[in-house]
Amino acid sequence: MKKLPFLLIILSLLGLSSCQQKTQNLVPEILNTYPHDANAFTQGLLFTDGKLYESTGLNGRSSLREVELESGKIIRALSLDNKYFAEGLAHVNDKLYQITWQSKKAFVYDLETFNLEKTFSYNTEGWGICFDGKDLYMSDGSSTIYKRDPKDFKILSQYKITQGDKNIDYLNELECVDNYIYANIWQTTKILKIDKNTGKIASEIDAANLLADSGVSQDSGAVLNGIAYNPKTKTFYLTGKLWPKLYEVRFNSK
Repeated sequence: MKKLPFLLIILSLLGLSSCQQKTQNLVPEILNTYPHDANAFTQGLLFTDGKLYESTGLNGRSSLREVELESGKIIRALSLDNKYFAEGLAHVNDKLYQITWQSKKAFVYDLETFNLEKTFSYNTEGWGICFDGKDLYMSDGSSTIYKRDPKDFKILSQYKITQGDKNIDYLNELECVDNYIYANIWQTTKILKIDKNTGKIASEIDAANLLADSGVSQDSGAVLNGIAYNPKTKTFYLTGKLWPKLYEVRFNSK
């Protein structure tokens, strides 16, 4: 290995330190704990107009649901055809957009009735999706975030999420909040806060305390998956696949 000049080493370390300082390390503070359907294979979570909606996955068990936050009871549900494995969920005006894993189909429902109004096709897998008031942002299980037009689902732009020179793969459930996208990394307790315009990681959130409190094991497939935001209280709702609990949290520095 070649030796680097001492000054170059110092400058490299200072640069690395500077990059690290820009990424905040946060943890969720539990404000409230609510019951959650332990049979729900949660793929998408959404809080809008004071109501909680959920997309659940698995072939033969996929659904679109409205759920009572305080009790965890299902208010209404729409079951998908057995051939579909439902994934992320987004609210666009008076519609709900639900994507599927490998069927390359997105379904558009009327928010009030759950009536299917439109279907879009796409060429990637579908994992997570969110809406920022203008555009849709979607993940496909890789390190890429796609910005899509809600009118026709066409890709407007795309970028990779990286940390240093490493791609951050397995981006899953997404939540758009102001100028940021919150993305959980599949099979981990990590959530990234990403600048939606640059793709840079602003914060890294470790929700290991929620997994521990939930009483479930990631080995059983019960991984963190479900991020919703309440703009009125400025708090987040987090849960996971097959978790018996849903948490209202605030992200604080470690």
